[in-house]
Amino acid sequence: MTKVVYVILTYFVASIPFGLIFCKLFKGVDVRTVGSGNIGATNVFRAAGPLAAFLTALFDISKSFFPVLIAKKYFALDFASVVALSAVVGHCFSIYLKFKGGKGVATTLGAFFALTWKGGIIFFGTWLFVVLMSGFVSLASIIASLTLPLYFILYHSLTPSIFGLIITLIVIAKHSSNIKRLIDKEEPKIFKRK
Repeated sequence: MTKVVYVILTYFVASIPFGLIFCKLFKGVDVRTVGSGNIGATNVFRAAGPLAAFLTALFDISKSFFPVLIAKKYFALDFASVVALSAVVGHCFSIYLKFKGGKGVATTLGAFFALTWKGGIIFFGTWLFVVLMSGFVSLASIIASLTLPLYFILYHSLTPSIFGLIITLIVIAKHSSNIKRLIDKEEPKIFKRK
């Protein structure tokens, strides 16, 4: 019963739309009406600048990192992977936004770091490398998300592998419009390489 309550509470905490909150605080705008309409840090950067984007990323990472870390410490890795999924689902399908939300990348990063710091570094390193090489945040996010299940599959841990795969599928599904724009060569870059 305690575990069920913990998973539910994690969902409610992770559902808090920090991108929307910080955009309102810094610029008085609804981030959902700007750019891609996403509540994540990349779109917050467009709508309200670097500080709001940094805070959004920090809080979106934290709302999965701490619940997963606590679950791992007091229960086990298998249960922590369930909590990780709950956090990502909360962010992507927020109860406060009529089950709409962000794309889950920062929240996945936070969960991954809590599950295994080595895996978190691989995720972030992959994301950063692809961003620097391509300029596409969406492409970097999709590729980086694949490291989550692959890491656990390679280390022969079945339950985290399954939940990691589900998280990856959610992240990729939330990027479906970005994938279409990438294919059509219409996806905007965060910067242009010289």
